[in-house]
Amino acid sequence: MEKQSGYTWKLGMFVTIGLLLFIMAVYFIGKQQNLFGSTFHITSQFKTVSGLEVGNNVRFSGINVGTVEQIQLKNDSTVVVVLVMKEEVRKFIKTDATASIGSDGLMGDKVLTISPGAKSKKVIEDNGQIASVDGIEMHDIMKSVKKSVDNIGVISDEIAIFSHSMNNGNGALARLVKDDKMANSVSNTLSNLESGTKGFSENMEAAKSNFLFRGYFKKKEKEKKEKQEERKEKQEEAKKEKLEKQEARQEKQEEAKKAEEKQKQEEAKKAEAEKK
Repeated sequence: MEKQSGYTWKLGMFVTIGLLLFIMAVYFIGKQQNLFGSTFHITSQFKTVSGLEVGNNVRFSGINVGTVEQIQLKNDSTVVVVLVMKEEVRKFIKTDATASIGSDGLMGDKVLTISPGAKSKKVIEDNGQIASVDGIEMHDIMKSVKKSVDNIGVISDEIAIFSHSMNNGNGALARLVKDDKMANSVSNTLSNLESGTKGFSENMEAAKSNFLFRGYFKKKEKEKKEKQEERKEKQEEAKKEKLEKQEARQEKQEEAKKAEEKQKQEEAKKAEAEKK
């Protein structure tokens, strides 16, 4: 009898623990799937759901606020996604909010993210619909990466060809870099050009002293001086006109002040006469 009661006690403990674990599992799963508590529904339409499945999380501002309840194929280009969400977050979701599909990490499960709106102040209603935004697919990213890698490969090949041409070619640039004679020739050409420019300037100075060209250069200098004098005269005339205008303005202001003072004196005399 004692042996049988011991087995019965162990069996009861095992069943009790199993039942508690089952209840806890049901509670946590139900809480995760929003089976308990007040909820509301939102729908959104996508061209493609990109592997989104029923039961995936719905996030708002980085927080899990609901789950994907249904995914329905409406036609060949539209997929309707029904979301079940916690009632407590409905006041934060406006009618101009948008939904997008992303990944939880680089290779994780799909997540539907709701982004808050910016203009509307109207709260979304139960069974309301929000707009969707197409997400960036992984194959699009891989295409972009592949294109960048291909471009880098082309650039590397061109640099290699250019380097080979510089090292083994007979072009002007390669000869300029490698051939000392070519470099010296270019340096001498530049020196000659500089000397020629200097010589031209000296010849012009000598021509000014020559009696055959002296008259010509003197005429040019005279014309230059005359233009400078004309410019100075115009500037002085402009200054004089400005001063005259200022003086005339000041005279008018003084006359106006005198007339005003005279009028005040006459008014004061009239007031005194009336008092008498």
